[in-house]
Amino acid sequence: MEIIEDLRRMRSFSSSSRGKGLRVVLVPTMGYLHDGHRELLRTGRQSADLLILSIFVNPAQFGPKEDLGSYPRDMESDLSAARDSEVDVVFAPRREDIYPVGYRTYAEVEGLSDRLCGASRPGHFRGVATVVLKLFNITLPHAAIFGQKDFQQLLIIRKMAEDLNLGVEIIGVDTVREPDGLAMSSRNSYLSAEERKAARCIPASIEEAQREFEKGVRHAPAIVEKVKKVIEMEPLAVIDYIKICDGSTLEDIESMEGGAHLFLAVRVGRARLIDNCPIGLERRPLL
Repeated sequence: MEIIEDLRRMRSFSSSSRGKGLRVVLVPTMGYLHDGHRELLRTGRQSADLLILSIFVNPAQFGPKEDLGSYPRDMESDLSAARDSEVDVVFAPRREDIYPVGYRTYAEVEGLSDRLCGASRPGHFRGVATVVLKLFNITLPHAAIFGQKDFQQLLIIRKMAEDLNLGVEIIGVDTVREPDGLAMSSRNSYLSAEERKAARCIPASIEEAQREFEKGVRHAPAIVEKVKKVIEMEPLAVIDYIKICDGSTLEDIESMEGGAHLFLAVRVGRARLIDNCPIGLERRPLL
């Protein structure tokens, strides 16, 4: 397994691999790998001749009062997980190389970036789109793998790749969950034992939404209220947003006759936890 920090070396390595006819697949991460990341790597390994794992805690996607400084990091553990997942290259660029002094250029996907998490975290998706575009330009992948837990991010990156003719296939992988249904996230490490128990209200609320749909409820605001009540029963949980949207445009909808997508963000202690689930499509219980 190669470990590369230098941008030009990484680009040269990928360019040479493509020239040999190898399929290059990228899994972009901010490190602190868990089983959700391992599933992304497993998916990438299935189709890659050269599997690249990038590890970079991207400052451009953090707000001034967010957890950039305390975001969990463990490079030694990440490298061990990469070896176990048969990664070919770990690309771990330096912050000053990605954003050198005087850096002024950013990418933004209009219409998708200002909703949901974008409304709560202004500028977040501009930072995400920018760093992913830079990673694509450096690693030159044929395909890139993203988790559907970050569904809004997945849509934004897919739209950026389409609009800018990047020639990168964007592959989404189902959310990996804990046995009690909580979506795996690096920020779960912030939770105390009591807060971890409280966080179960999130998958429980998604299950409630599914049950309401199965009962025949199609009015989205009514289902949102049911979800809200489940979460509000947990005193340690603070709702950021609960939305039912079109799964392609992220626009709010009233009627769910054709199915829809539930999105929510909930704060439990220091952790801001996000989740999402299609409603009214194939039923896959979380609990």
